[in-house]
Amino acid sequence: MLEPGIRGKQTVTVTHEQTAAHYGSGALEVFATPAMVALLEETAWRSVQPYLEEGQATVGTRVDIRHLAATPLGGKVTCESELVEIDRRRLVFKVVVFDEKTKVGEGIHERFVIQSEKFLAAAKAKGDA
Repeated sequence: MLEPGIRGKQTVTVTHEQTAAHYGSGALEVFATPAMVALLEETAWRSVQPYLEEGQATVGTRVDIRHLAATPLGGKVTCESELVEIDRRRLVFKVVVFDEKTKVGEGIHERFVIQSEKFLAAAKAKGDA
């Protein structure tokens, strides 16, 4: 059962594929903001997936973050999420990202609980139009 307080945690090592230079979000070989967004989204959805009914999933709908510090190639980055609010199908997560030295980012992430088949059918219909 979904309820506030569900937590997630995930650690990754920064590779070239996660850098600003690779994403095109900058020219430097440091952990990219888009990579941080992907990490916090994955951490959040994985934390609540076991509590959903069969056929349900979540989709990200809002990200409001601050990227506070750079992390170099090879650095370890850890994201922690906490489900802090449930409003019908809307889930609100507090997220924080640390590397081995400092806080790298923080913010709020929202996701919606959806019925997977219905959601995919609607997306496919847009492509067929």
